[in-house]
Amino acid sequence: MTTKTFSYSSFLRSPSQVLPSLDDADVILERRDEENLILMRAERFEAGVTGVRIAARALAILARRNRALAEEVLAEELPWTTWLPETERQECVRDLLRHLIAGADTGELLPFSRALTSWRSTAVVWSDPELARELQGPFTGDGPEVPRPVEASE
Repeated sequence: MTTKTFSYSSFLRSPSQVLPSLDDADVILERRDEENLILMRAERFEAGVTGVRIAARALAILARRNRALAEEVLAEELPWTTWLPETERQECVRDLLRHLIAGADTGELLPFSRALTSWRSTAVVWSDPELARELQGPFTGDGPEVPRPVEASE
């Protein structure tokens, strides 16, 4: 599906200029100091939700019958997991699968998305051997003592 982008203020000033775009695209409304908004027709939204729900539930069924295969499928879809150490890779895939199954059951996929972002960030850290080594410690302590700020006189 294509998208078209408009400023939020353009939409507020003249919605009749923006809304016809929904015939063949989803609309992204860009806001300066807030998260962008997306406008879409309800039919397209429901189709997406239904597709995700069916795919997540199908993977959940597969996981109940053959968990190793479900984990393999998920890991193959997320090639960045190769940067994780083997034990963390297994933990990552299992954790994401649990979140996906719960999301399929409840319709709430935001926890899955957050876990996916967190694990991807962890994998990126592991991709840099020097950074990964530094973050594993040992740590020398709390660091140097910082002097108390002096109160400014008025």
